[in-house]
Amino acid sequence: MDTEGKVLLITLEGIDGSGKSTLHLALKVLLADLNPVFTREPGATWVGESVRRAIAEQIDPVTEATLFVADHAAHLAKIIRPALADGKLVISDRYSDSRYAYQAVTLKGVIQKPEEWLRAMHNGWSIIPDKTFLCVLPIDEALARLKPTNEREHFEKREILEKVQDNYLKFARAEPSRFVIVDAMKEKEEIAQFVADAIRQILQSSRSRRRR
Repeated sequence: MDTEGKVLLITLEGIDGSGKSTLHLALKVLLADLNPVFTREPGATWVGESVRRAIAEQIDPVTEATLFVADHAAHLAKIIRPALADGKLVISDRYSDSRYAYQAVTLKGVIQKPEEWLRAMHNGWSIIPDKTFLCVLPIDEALARLKPTNEREHFEKREILEKVQDNYLKFARAEPSRFVIVDAMKEKEEIAQFVADAIRQILQSSRSRRRR
């Protein structure tokens, strides 16, 4: 993994309906003075359009997963690596953990050990986030926040979201120093302020270590 010029990569994760995109928008205001690069997966590059089409048409879970990986590669090449090399703070709404959490579910029964397969596809070229804020909430509440059932994507089903959130929590247990669990049931203003303050503290600590 190339970390030359790396400053700080923050990612926001959580199941659909967890409020992470709302948090992403709020941080644009709360952290404006830091001039971060705000980005997202998928959709930060043109490859994201293909991902969205694959989701809408439900072509095939392998096609979908590999398009997500292609989007991630383009995202790194066009946005994240250049921003980090310029010394900028980067905050991404979804990142590689979304793939490991979601596609490990949709690929089950299609590919053996799908999470291992997905992680292997990222080994050697992806960048591990410095800190990941994981928004967690009851599945019933997440579903209540989503669009009507007939307008939802295939990811937005109870049985899938339950497994996805379980995956996220497993990741957090495996990497407690990287993941910060966020109670997504709290008021959105409180959540945003908590995360903004935490990012400032992380950034300050990172700069202090570099000056030593």
